[in-house]
Amino acid sequence: MEAYVTLGEAAELEGIQYKTLSKRIDRNPEKFVITKQQRDGGGKELTMVAVSSLSRKARAAWKEKEKLERLPGEPSQGRAKEATPWYVDMDVGWYQEEHKEEWYKAMELRNTVREFMEYRGKGKSGYAETFAQERIGKEKRTLYRYVKSYQEASAWAYKLQAQDGCSYDYLTVLCLCRKPKEAGRYPSFKPEVRQAIKNIWFNRDFAANQGTREMLYEKLQELAQLNHWEKIPSYPSVARYIHSLMEDEGMKNAWYLASHGVREYKNKVMGKALMDTTVLMPMEVVMGDEHTFDCWVQYRHPNGKVVPIRPVLVAWIDVRSRRVLGDIICHHANSEILKDSLLKLINTPGCGVPEYLLIDNGKDYTAKAMTGIPRGIRNIEGSDYVDATSGFYGKLGIAHVHRALPYQPWTKAQIERLFGSVCSRFTKWMKSYTGTLTGSRTDAKIPKDIQGMCDRGELLTMEEFYQKWQEWLHGKYEKSAHRGLKDAGEQWTKPIELFENAERYFKPAPPKSAQIAFMHREDNVRIRNYGFKRYGKVYDHPELRVHIGEALSIRYDRNDISTIFVIGRDGKTICEAECRELLAFGRHVSEEALLGHMKEQHRQYRRDREILEDANVPFEEIYGQYAGFSSSVGGIDLMVGKKAQKKDKVVSMPLDKAYRSGFRGKAPGEPAQGSEYISRQAEEALKALRAN
Repeated sequence: MEAYVTLGEAAELEGIQYKTLSKRIDRNPEKFVITKQQRDGGGKELTMVAVSSLSRKARAAWKEKEKLERLPGEPSQGRAKEATPWYVDMDVGWYQEEHKEEWYKAMELRNTVREFMEYRGKGKSGYAETFAQERIGKEKRTLYRYVKSYQEASAWAYKLQAQDGCSYDYLTVLCLCRKPKEAGRYPSFKPEVRQAIKNIWFNRDFAANQGTREMLYEKLQELAQLNHWEKIPSYPSVARYIHSLMEDEGMKNAWYLASHGVREYKNKVMGKALMDTTVLMPMEVVMGDEHTFDCWVQYRHPNGKVVPIRPVLVAWIDVRSRRVLGDIICHHANSEILKDSLLKLINTPGCGVPEYLLIDNGKDYTAKAMTGIPRGIRNIEGSDYVDATSGFYGKLGIAHVHRALPYQPWTKAQIERLFGSVCSRFTKWMKSYTGTLTGSRTDAKIPKDIQGMCDRGELLTMEEFYQKWQEWLHGKYEKSAHRGLKDAGEQWTKPIELFENAERYFKPAPPKSAQIAFMHREDNVRIRNYGFKRYGKVYDHPELRVHIGEALSIRYDRNDISTIFVIGRDGKTICEAECRELLAFGRHVSEEALLGHMKEQHRQYRRDREILEDANVPFEEIYGQYAGFSSSVGGIDLMVGKKAQKKDKVVSMPLDKAYRSGFRGKAPGEPAQGSEYISRQAEEALKALRAN
C-alpha cells in the first residue's frame, strides 16, 4: 500500500527546505506522485507526496521514523520494544570537550555519508564498493552500517524535534562516533573483590596512616589466599579501580574524612555559606582573636635579660567595615591584656560599646572573669543559676556575646582573613620573618639564625615593632581598597571610609572610674586565722577574724597587689587587706614585729571579751522597769547545778622557817640583818626627819 507524507514532512526527510522541495516538484512533476487530501478542520487541501517518489535517503529516514512511532508504546506486529541508542541521552557538550578528535572525524564522516546517499545513478553496489575504499578506506559493509546509523539518528532527531521544537541535528554526528567507555564498570572484578578493595581503602586506620595502593594490593593478596579466591585482578587494574572510585564515583571526600578526621574535613571539604555583612552597621558586630606574628623581635624581661620572641597581637575587627580596633602587641596574651584591648576599643573616638561580640573559644576569652559564667557552659547569654552581667563583657554594657565553635575558624572568617593579610603584607617585610609555623604549611618555614640576630642587635624592639605596626595599620591597611568590601558591593571600599560614612551603631562607654573598677581581678579565697595567701604573700586585716573558715571574694588591681579588697557575701566590702611580712622564727624575729603581733592579739582578745560581756548583760540591767526578772536568762536557770560559794580572803602565815627568815638568802658581802650599821643609819635618818 502506497504511503504518503505532507510536503513539510517530505522536506524534512530530504533534509531540504519546504520551498526548495515545492520548486523541485514544479520543475519535474513527472518524477513525483502527488495527491490531494482534505483537512480535518476544513480549508485548503493538503498536498501529499508519495514516499516511493522520494530519494533513497528520505525513504530510509521514513522507515526509521515508522519504527520510532512504536518505541514508547507496546510492541507492535510481534516485534519487541527497541532500546534507545546511547547517543540520544548523551551530553553533547561534554563529549565535544572530552573527545574533540573523534567529534571532528565524525563530522567529516557524516558529510561523506550524505554524499553517498545522494547518488542516484546506476550500479549502486559497485559504486558503494569503490566509494568506501576511496573515501573512508573501509569495506562496503562498513559504509552501509554508517548509512543505517545516520538514518536512525535522523529519525530520532525528527521525533525529538516534533516533541519540543528544538533542533537535534547533532545526533547525526554522535551516531558516527565511538561510544565512550563507562567509568567504574570493571566487569572482570567480582563483587567480593570490589567490596574488599573498598573495605581496605576506606578503613579509617588504613586511611589515617596514608596507606598506599601497594599496601592495599598486598593485603588483597592475603585475603585471596585466606578465602581461596582463584584469581584477583592485577595491580594496575586495582590502581585504576581505586582512581575510578575516587574521581568518577565521587568518593574522594569520604576518603578525606577517613584519612584526615572530622575537624580537617569540616575545614577543607565541608560546604560553607557566605555571610551578607551589608545588613550590619559599623560597631554592631565586633569579633576578636589573637595572632602570633611570623617574625621575631627582641624582648627584655623584668630581670633585664633580652631574648628573641614572636610577639602576639590581640585585636578586634568590625565585621561591616573590616576596621581593626583595640590592637595590642604583647609577649603572652591573657585575660588582663584582653581587658586592656577592649577598653582601648570602646575609648577610641567614634566607637563606643559594640552590640554583639563574637569571641574566640580560647580560655582567655571565655574565662569566668570575662563572661561571668563557668567556661564549661557555652550559653553565654545566660542560664538558670548565673548572671552574665557579672562578667567583664556584661559590665561594659555589651548586649550579646557569642562564642565561636571550637576548631572552626570559618565562623569568624573576617578576622582570620585579616591575619592572613598581616602575614603576606606586613610581616614578610621583616628581616626576622621565618615563615608560617602552622602544621599544614610546613614547607613555608624559613631557617634563620634568630638568636644570632638578637645578639648582634639586628632585631627590632617591642616598641619599634609596634611603631611599624601602627604605620602599616593606619597608613596602608585602613586607607587601601578591601577585596571583601568590593565583593560585597559596598559603596566605600576602604575600611576607614566605610566606618566613618556609613550609619553607625553607637553606645557610649562607661565612665573612666567605672572602667578602672571593672579592671580589678576577682577571685575566691578561704580565710584562715592568719588571713589568706595570694601570689605567695600573706594578706591580713583585723576584720577578717570574724570570717575565719569562710570562702570570700577578693578584688585587686593586677598592677598593684599591695592591698586586696575582701568582699562579703552580701556584696559589700569588708576590709582592705594589706600585705604582711611573715614572722621570723626563734631568735631571728625582731622585737618590733613581735610586739606588733602581740598587740594585735591583745586587741582582738579585748574586743571579743567585751562582746562576750555585753552579750551576757541581764535584761533588768538594760531596762530597769523589768525588775522582776532574775539574773538568769528570761527568769529561769539555763544549766542545772549549784552556784559557787563565796569564800573569805584569809591567808595563813607560812610555817616554813626558811621562808619566815627570808628565802632569798644572803649575798656575799651583804651586811647581816639587825647589824649595828643599819641601826645607826636608821637613827640618823629619824633625827633628820624630826629636825625638818
